[in-house]
Amino acid sequence: MKPLIVTALAAAFAFPAAALAQTFPTKPITIVVPYPAGGTTDTLARVMAEPLGKLLGQSVVVDNKPGASAIVGTKAVANAAPDGHTLLMPNNALAITPHVSKDAGWTIKDFAPISMVSLQPMVLITNPTLPVQTVAQLIDYAKANPGKIDYATAGPASFGHLATELFMRQAGIQMTHIPYKGTAPIAQALLTGEVKLLLSTTTSQMNQYVKEGRLRMIGVASAEPSPLAPGAEPIMKTLKDYQAEVWFGLLAPAGTPKAVVAKLNEAIVKVLQMAEVRARFESTGAAPAPSTPEQFAARIADENASWSKVVREANIKTE
Repeated sequence: MKPLIVTALAAAFAFPAAALAQTFPTKPITIVVPYPAGGTTDTLARVMAEPLGKLLGQSVVVDNKPGASAIVGTKAVANAAPDGHTLLMPNNALAITPHVSKDAGWTIKDFAPISMVSLQPMVLITNPTLPVQTVAQLIDYAKANPGKIDYATAGPASFGHLATELFMRQAGIQMTHIPYKGTAPIAQALLTGEVKLLLSTTTSQMNQYVKEGRLRMIGVASAEPSPLAPGAEPIMKTLKDYQAEVWFGLLAPAGTPKAVVAKLNEAIVKVLQMAEVRARFESTGAAPAPSTPEQFAARIADENASWSKVVREANIKTE
């Protein structure tokens, strides 16, 4: 009799979850972007919103909640009702911020991963006056000139800062950090030679500068060559274990029913397979990269551990 009782109980608990998935969503869905409008995260969220809404039968709106290095918007979703109607579209900062800011107010355990949305590999770009054309030459030059290469980032504890720190540690070199506020001043500083190196995601404008010879792209931080970084050799060929890619993804508050997460995942995967969505992603320098909730959760957990080590060893803090 016991197996029959267990089976009956399992079916009883499964029925509400299945019913919930069938009726979800019951109202408009909000995707909170913890950054200002116009950035990559915001752009990708808005590309997905309309087709995602059509698949789910409810409107999907993007709500920008910038502030405190993405903490404001992220915390708002962590505290939202776990019913699948309020989602978060973050990037790698989700796995980094709790380690560099005492005021984050959340950890990765406060979220239920739904799907990764996009991957953008970091690229090594130099001013042509820096006498190197390969990653190996860069490392040799930096070893011979410790601290004399100035590199740009979007600020202390930014992903570019951490990725460059990891690069220096694995290569056994030291360069000088010059933080900027925003991509526009970084691009200008690199073009004029005010700084000599940048490790960041690429853009169509950056690729154009490279094509014109105004900048030089010497490496890409993905395991394989990337169509988003034409002609760039994987840094892994020189530094065996080095990889740094910016991901974007969708998460719900922890406690969101698995059936709802599964339904959202199914819809997101379908959207990311649409030719029009793929084309619009690629025009921004991003590539669609759907995943299962489990795969996304594993990636976040791995990065949470690896970047916390970089933060700790380099003593990186926000200012």
